[in-house]
Amino acid sequence: MTDLALPSATGAVASDAAATAKATDSARRLTRGAASKDPAQMRKAAEEFEAMFLSQMLGHVFDGIKTDGAFGGGHAEKMYRSLLVDEYGKSMARAGGIGIADQVMQQMLRQQEVTQK
Repeated sequence: MTDLALPSATGAVASDAAATAKATDSARRLTRGAASKDPAQMRKAAEEFEAMFLSQMLGHVFDGIKTDGAFGGGHAEKMYRSLLVDEYGKSMARAGGIGIADQVMQQMLRQQEVTQK
C-alpha cells in the first residue's frame, strides 16, 4: 500500500488571506487618497493601487517558475519571492506603470468635482 501525498491547502489559504488583506489595505489607502484634497496624496494612493495590481499580475507569472534543486524551494523562498514581486510592482508603478494610476487619479478628480457640486 502506498501513501499518497495530498497537497496541503494551508499554504494556499494563507496566501489568499494575505492577498485579501493586502487588497483591503490598498483599497483603504485609495479611499483616503480620494478623500484628500492634496494632489500629491491622491497621486501616491493611485500609484500604490497600480503597484498592488501589478504585483498581483506578476505573482501569477512567478507562480509557474520551479525552484527545485539543492538551494531552491521551501517556505522561505515563497515568502521572499512574494516580497520581491511586491517590489517589482512598486518599481514599475514608480517608473510610470501601465497607466492605471493616471486613470485612477482622473477618476478621483472627477469624483471630487461631483462631490463639491
